[in-house]
Amino acid sequence: MVVEGGVVVELKSVEKLAPVHSKQVLTYLRLMNLTVGLLINFGAATLKEGLHRIVNDLPISASPRLRVNQSQP
Repeated sequence: MVVEGGVVVELKSVEKLAPVHSKQVLTYLRLMNLTVGLLINFGAATLKEGLHRIVNDLPISASPRLRVNQSQP
């Protein structure tokens, strides 16, 4: 979900967040060229424990690019 055209919000309800959850939000940020995302886990004991801010601080040129294999003749 994108809020106000500038913040990605990803909602989860798991016992414990895994590194893949943060990487997923970071991927969304890179693909949408946004800077800030919130990862909210409703499975945590408190909302404070379940709220994580993810920041995409890499310059656009440092982002991984899709590469297509080119057949050589």
